[in-house]
Amino acid sequence: MPQRHRRLGFLVACLAPLAAPAGTDGVQVREAWIPMPDGVRLAATLYMPAAARAGARIPALLEYLPYRKDEMTTHVPLHAWFARHGYVSARVDIRGTGRSEGLLPEREYSQQEQRDAEQVIAWLARQDWSSGAVGMFGISWGGFNSLQLAMRNPPALKAIIAIDATEQLFHDDVHFIDGLMHVDEYELNVDLTMAMTRAPDFPTDEASLAARFDRTPWIINYKQHPRDGAFWDEPVRPLSAIKVPVFLIGGFLDGYRDSIPRMLEGLRVPAKALLGPWNHSFPHDAVPGPAIEWRDQALEWWDHWLRGVPNGALAGPKLAVYMNHWYPPDLAITEIPGEWRAEPGWPPRDMQPRTFFLRADHSLGADAGERAVHTLGYRPAATQEGGGPDFWWGDVWGDQRSVDAYSLSYDSAPLREPLSMLGRPRACLRVSSTAPSAHWFVRLSDVAPDGTTTLVTGAGLAGAQRDSARDPAPLVPGREYRLCLDLHLISWVFPAGHRLHVAVSNALWPMIWPTPYSMGTTLAAGSPDGSQIELPLVPAHGALPAPVFHAPEPDESADESRSTAALHLSSDVPGQSWTVSRDPATQQASVDWRGGGSKDYPWGSEQVQEHLQFRADDVRPEIAAAHGDASMIVRLKDRELVWRTLLDVTSDAHDFRIEVTRELAENGKPIRRKQWHSTIPRDGQ
Repeated sequence: MPQRHRRLGFLVACLAPLAAPAGTDGVQVREAWIPMPDGVRLAATLYMPAAARAGARIPALLEYLPYRKDEMTTHVPLHAWFARHGYVSARVDIRGTGRSEGLLPEREYSQQEQRDAEQVIAWLARQDWSSGAVGMFGISWGGFNSLQLAMRNPPALKAIIAIDATEQLFHDDVHFIDGLMHVDEYELNVDLTMAMTRAPDFPTDEASLAARFDRTPWIINYKQHPRDGAFWDEPVRPLSAIKVPVFLIGGFLDGYRDSIPRMLEGLRVPAKALLGPWNHSFPHDAVPGPAIEWRDQALEWWDHWLRGVPNGALAGPKLAVYMNHWYPPDLAITEIPGEWRAEPGWPPRDMQPRTFFLRADHSLGADAGERAVHTLGYRPAATQEGGGPDFWWGDVWGDQRSVDAYSLSYDSAPLREPLSMLGRPRACLRVSSTAPSAHWFVRLSDVAPDGTTTLVTGAGLAGAQRDSARDPAPLVPGREYRLCLDLHLISWVFPAGHRLHVAVSNALWPMIWPTPYSMGTTLAAGSPDGSQIELPLVPAHGALPAPVFHAPEPDESADESRSTAALHLSSDVPGQSWTVSRDPATQQASVDWRGGGSKDYPWGSEQVQEHLQFRADDVRPEIAAAHGDASMIVRLKDRELVWRTLLDVTSDAHDFRIEVTRELAENGKPIRRKQWHSTIPRDGQ
């Protein structure tokens, strides 16, 4: 059980001014050391209103991350913006990361991280300049732990804004997408970054390296839990535990978007949501767009809950959502067509589900027709365009026809009029397998009159998890099962003349690791109890006036923000490439992903290089493999350090094998090497 919050006693902090980063005019930037009860100090940067009158009491905002605040400086414009609008905005490195002291935590969202966060919130509330009210916000990790701290309800925390975040870790997060084995570029990158010692001195003494470099890699800890359960539950509490107001922001091209309808229905506190067409990014600099200004809404939210201002923070619709219109598949698309829509809550007003049956003639229709059984051969290496190592059920995908070639496909007649959809389609399949382990994937696409096929949404389900992700059980070969899965949240307007398209497959590699057995599967089409998909259809226009948003305000440090994009812990790095190849003679395929970038600092420079390669085999699907190699070259005045992580994941019919190697060289000489091995039962994966 989590330890109870302990009141801070006679702790003090040392504040020192920093050189102001670009874009912080009108902002006082100070560094703080926040002491913990055990003597460890957390490093914080405070962005404070320079024009605050003497004796003013100011609310505080907290972003709490392990992402090296002094190097990954894309957050600076956001914190400076809030400071210019009257808040003290704090960025704090989690214990054992960035400049903070202590041991690197044993996992993401550890109990230690959460207890420390409670102390940080109390410290912010207790400062001489503080009004005592604290808000917490963040994207991704910062959104995750904002939700988790709201579940713990520290006294000074008054409201949160969670962006691109979820409370369901096993099913939603990148380690097991849809509860299925996934090897992600993030896992490679975060291992490299967490192993590095603090900037700008980068100490390599024994104590510093033992605290980070020698700690067990998170990927080892996470992959050792291939089923849902206590490990995944540990950081979170029920939604009913949240007692503070929640503002949710997400994007339809982000993998964490399903949390928004779930929370709008499950929260019992004031809540609102903004859901746009974006990927894993802030709405004001999202690509693809249209990007919008959201910080004005955040300011209104903070003013209401942290200052008590009687404004319109809750006067508008509970959900502002972007309705995506059809666009041709384009990995370089910069703007998604569509329009904004307002909904009073969730589910959408006047939503009407409509069922389409997968029929014997491979059509989709309102009536089931006669029963037929369709068979499919399993070819995991043939789906190499089915989502890459940095893909999930989000981002922009290519034309689906290459993947559909190894799927069972079903098409509607051309639509006589446009069809609007908002929600999570639900597919129920009647299936069987000749093997005890099989996955099923359902993809819903929009087919243009020329055959171009654009992915709308999809989802996967492990046959072993058909009844429970906590207690997976092998399939009985030859037995027919009814499997139901909710596809990921989406809005979409299908144009007249286009066709609905449903594809069912047993592989979506390299996004999902292949199951280990050569096999065939069947799908029962036709008949009222056969395979079908239910679409959440809505009227073409909402009953409420459409929301209107301002264009993004230009950031004063936009040039700096762009130059540091390479150091994000994501795949959004300049120079990335994604290459697929297949040998028809051996029936083997590979996917090769590369990325990298660099950043200059007053004290030196950093250059990151990343490489991931995936291999799969149609003849022997059990021997899939992934190899990763990431390095960070740190150049200082009189030193050059090269931090490197090597990752190898392999499998056979029964186990996954994971090997992580860390290496450190100084001025061309190896000075430390550490290696970990783990064998993990597949457990239905």
